[in-house]
Amino acid sequence: MQVVGITTQHEVYVASKHHKFRMNEMVVLEDRSLDFPKGEVVETFSYNRYIPMGFDKGLVDHQVLQTLEQLGYDIGADTIHLAKVRLFEEAIQPIQTGVIVRHPEFHEIEELLVKVSPNDGLVIGEVKATDFISNSLPENLQGLMKLQEQGQIRSQKGVPFIFDIRAMQQYPHIGVFGGSGSGKSFGLRVMLEELMKLEIPTLVFDPHFEMSFAKKAEGQDSVPSYVEKYHVVQIGRDVGVDFSALSTRDVERLLQAASSLSESMVNVIQTIHKRKDSYQSFSDRVGNLGDALELGKQKVEAMLHDGGMSRDEIERYSTYKKLLDQYGSLPLASVKGIQWRLYRLQQAGLFQQNIRAIEQGLQQGKLVVVQGAVWLLQVFSSYVVGALYNKRRSYKDAKLQQEQGEFFPPFMVVTDEAHNFAPKGYDAPAKSVLKEIAQEGRKYGVFLIFATQRPTLLDETITAQLNTKFVFRTVRGTDIQTIKEETDLTHEEGKRLPYLRSGDVFVSSAIMGRTMALRIRLAHSTSPHTMNPFDELKDMQSKGDDELLQALDSFLPLGEMNVMKHVDEISKKSGKRWEVSALKQELDRLSETGKLKKEKTPFATVYDRP
Repeated sequence: MQVVGITTQHEVYVASKHHKFRMNEMVVLEDRSLDFPKGEVVETFSYNRYIPMGFDKGLVDHQVLQTLEQLGYDIGADTIHLAKVRLFEEAIQPIQTGVIVRHPEFHEIEELLVKVSPNDGLVIGEVKATDFISNSLPENLQGLMKLQEQGQIRSQKGVPFIFDIRAMQQYPHIGVFGGSGSGKSFGLRVMLEELMKLEIPTLVFDPHFEMSFAKKAEGQDSVPSYVEKYHVVQIGRDVGVDFSALSTRDVERLLQAASSLSESMVNVIQTIHKRKDSYQSFSDRVGNLGDALELGKQKVEAMLHDGGMSRDEIERYSTYKKLLDQYGSLPLASVKGIQWRLYRLQQAGLFQQNIRAIEQGLQQGKLVVVQGAVWLLQVFSSYVVGALYNKRRSYKDAKLQQEQGEFFPPFMVVTDEAHNFAPKGYDAPAKSVLKEIAQEGRKYGVFLIFATQRPTLLDETITAQLNTKFVFRTVRGTDIQTIKEETDLTHEEGKRLPYLRSGDVFVSSAIMGRTMALRIRLAHSTSPHTMNPFDELKDMQSKGDDELLQALDSFLPLGEMNVMKHVDEISKKSGKRWEVSALKQELDRLSETGKLKKEKTPFATVYDRP
């Protein structure tokens, strides 16, 4: 391999007769005067006699061809492999044309690739095109992972990418961007496994009910179990909001998340809500006020002056009168709107539990997965993230003031579909607290990992604070443009984004100081949603067929005229209610598939075993 063509201080062209260059391949240029500069391949090309000689655009131009001929390459006969190489550090003068180019030893590029040992960082994947370095790789960096390519599982060949989690104190927060099927959720799973390995307290919001780590992935029998390192909770069943701990502003945010509030509704909350209100006391006050406003003050007073009411009725109308005296000027429609929103949250189970299970899990160094519908997670996240962040902040502030505070550990907040929690252009329940963490969280040891298919829809303040970005395949032009603006991806890398394979990713990180191309390692666990839905449909259909055939067995051979006679018994045995016409259609279908035999006789059509 040799340098050819016109060179600059930061880019050169390299040619070879035998070696086919790969994207992101690392090379050393043996220019002694510049202390052997290093670089990586950013563009590749192969040139041979079948390409018209008038071809002079792109990577191959007249100067490159001329240099190749001077170096002894036969342009008309040889196949020549060419690469554009960008130097990692700009040289003080142009590279000498003709110098030999070789692959580096690991020690020559160690500081560019590995910042921390595997035991102290997140082992995310393998740096692409580094298998040339495998012979010089230290033992502690070998055999750390398995990878899947072209449907085949293979062992690690190249240099591992180990994310330095400690460096997040200086360069906080991670963004994970990628379209559907790009491997984004898979990459997020790998990160969460690594966080569990290091026992870093992590709070995960899981709108897709897929963050289970109990089932091991295929080919990963020897990996450690995560069963004891994570805890799954569901909103309404295991965790909820302690209503009595909410401020008036918190109540506003929660009800706003249930459905948007008008100014009049906000005024109702601010007027009616009292400090330390329980859900029951607040909802009773709102409900009674709504009933009182419907009746009207005159009717309530008239009922109190009339005799013949029971003690309970007198007490109820007295309550109505007090509420009307205090809040009678509030509009009925707004009060009813608040009542409906409260009822919706209560029906979802939001106020039936507290967040103690989450606090305990984080204090034990576990990963806590919170599951629920997206709208409910939006509501709950505003409360729980704010509460936990305040606990951590209070402890750190007390420590700085040399006061005694209750310890609460540093923790990570992770969410998929992050644009639903912190959208650009409009408010959302958790947006304000997440923005505060994005801007100030590193001082208190609270960090974000945000995954989204649509980085363009994510709040710009938060996007700007994500110092490390994992960029998977992205097709939409606006998202690619946003990624280019927020990272140091080159023009060539930006053009590659729509064509990345699933599981391939660019990592743009202030910690590493440059963009790197990776292959995400094979996850140790697997999602419960990995079964193909069409396979699932086929399995269920086959299961249903087997159940029906078993129910039919004692009635075979079964004449068409007898279907009506036995339909109730067949329904009972199969566990499914059958109509006569539907059962006949199913018998015909089973006959067509060969699971039953259908015979037409002069007297009737008969179904029997095949």
